[in-house]
Amino acid sequence: MADYEQFIVKVYDKTGIDLQLYKEQQMRRRLTSLRNKRGYTTFSQYFDAMVKNETLMEEFMDRMTINVTEFYRNPRRWNVLQEKVIPKLTEGKRQMKIWSAACSTGEEPYSLAIMLKEYFPQLRVTILATDLDDEALKRAKEAKYAAVALKELPNELIKKYFTYKNNVYELNHDIKSMVTFKKHNLLHDTYPANNDLIVCRNVVIYFTDEAKAQVYKNFSEALVSNGVLFVGSTEQIFQPSTYGFKIYDTFFYEKRSSFTT
Repeated sequence: MADYEQFIVKVYDKTGIDLQLYKEQQMRRRLTSLRNKRGYTTFSQYFDAMVKNETLMEEFMDRMTINVTEFYRNPRRWNVLQEKVIPKLTEGKRQMKIWSAACSTGEEPYSLAIMLKEYFPQLRVTILATDLDDEALKRAKEAKYAAVALKELPNELIKKYFTYKNNVYELNHDIKSMVTFKKHNLLHDTYPANNDLIVCRNVVIYFTDEAKAQVYKNFSEALVSNGVLFVGSTEQIFQPSTYGFKIYDTFFYEKRSSFTT
């Protein structure tokens, strides 16, 4: 068995993460670069080193899970969320259940919390934020961000919900307390049920077509009837009806009320 294929098996046995479900060319290139940077010539050597060195293992996880995000990423889509999607989802009710999947370091679920606190204070909201990466979740719970992460957030919201100290912006407790963080593997674990809104952006693009199809099927099952899935700007779903979705707006997909899986 080739070096990289053995590495895939060892990583799965150690972490439960199946690298076969990620696009091989992209993932292999990313991990080869990291391996070489650390001075190892084979994946076998690199894996043995990761097992012995927790810092190397954390770095591997961070590189594999693509932690690139910011508050209100793609602001026009967030305007649609605020002006169309949330009012639609909460028409006739006063509560809302949201899942921010693959939330990275927390900018996305905290953006949701800020929006809901600011513009929909009458709602009782549950926000679950999940990710595969322990280090990302730790940073999300700390909720301290560099200025670049807030560049799309309106200044009045920054002043209202953040405290600037020691060159970082720390999120206020009221917003932090709205979000519950939990470790979750989209390609392995059971999905939380009965969500009104699922936000999962710029992650599924790295999966194989087979894994991607399974994730979209699982998302559909995890939504309530007429619930909405919000995806990234590079993740248009082709043939959304296959998964029980119909297009609601650009990068927003509504689960059809008559669809059962």
